[in-house]
Amino acid sequence: MNPSAEAELVIDGIVALLRGQAADFSEVTLDIRDVSPFARRVYDITRTILRGETMTYNEVADRMKPSGAPHAVAQALSQNPFPLVVPCHRVLEAGGYADTMSVNGGSISKRRLLSIDGAGGKSNQTLFDVLLPVARPPLQS
Repeated sequence: MNPSAEAELVIDGIVALLRGQAADFSEVTLDIRDVSPFARRVYDITRTILRGETMTYNEVADRMKPSGAPHAVAQALSQNPFPLVVPCHRVLEAGGYADTMSVNGGSISKRRLLSIDGAGGKSNQTLFDVLLPVARPPLQS
């Protein structure tokens, strides 16, 4: 596929994803010259996760036998230079949580993308976090 057709495929796919539609990035060629062999394996597995589905870091690590500790998988995905094409937002913590391993506001983006994908992810919110946005009752005199 020529570079301009591939770029158009990526742009059209991203627009489709943000509209909540399916997009297929399987034919997109990635420039992985500066990506470690370990991260390449993580990205290859992550690219197989379909829209509306998720895996945990543990599940990705298990597919990488004999190596692939969940923490190393999380680190590789945190450095993903190909977001959406390598859908790192579809990889969650054990128990389906999308929060603590996502830094710099990444958990919000991750949850939004999962919602657009039609996939769920649990939140690590506490009761205080849930109740904070609720308006206080009026003071009674």
